[in-house]
Amino acid sequence: MIIDMQERLVPAMQAPARTIRNTRTLLSSAHELGIPVIMTEQYPAGLGHTVPELTGRPDTITLEKMHFSCMEDETFAETLARLGRKQVVLAGMEAHICVVQTAASMIERNYDVFVVSDATASRTLDSEKACIARLGASGAAIVTTEMVVFEWLGKAGTPAFKKLLPLIK
Repeated sequence: MIIDMQERLVPAMQAPARTIRNTRTLLSSAHELGIPVIMTEQYPAGLGHTVPELTGRPDTITLEKMHFSCMEDETFAETLARLGRKQVVLAGMEAHICVVQTAASMIERNYDVFVVSDATASRTLDSEKACIARLGASGAAIVTTEMVVFEWLGKAGTPAFKKLLPLIK
């Protein structure tokens, strides 16, 4: 799940290039391995749409929202439930607002939540750190892009491994 990586938000974030690069790696890996992706856009009329670097995959579900917690949006919650997954890997912006509220709501609803720390950002480093600390203490697993990709792959030497390896090197 990719939360609100939008045109008017990205430039204001800490390490935007790193965050976008790692998110692209997650998206490419999910696409290659058949893992469903939901992408959200918070009030796109004001914040713009998802940055072009992360769009263009026909298998990605993109949903607009107004709530900070995606789980408070009925369309999002129903879409997530229809996917039938109990584990959610989260990346997005802003960490201390939409990411933390979404993750907390998912944990309350018994989802296993994995927050990708190097693909999640806020305007300030203090806000990012506070989000990660709060979610780690609340039961979310704090992971990195490489951790996620290698867990999804499971083993070396497969065609998917060979295709995705250049993205992680």
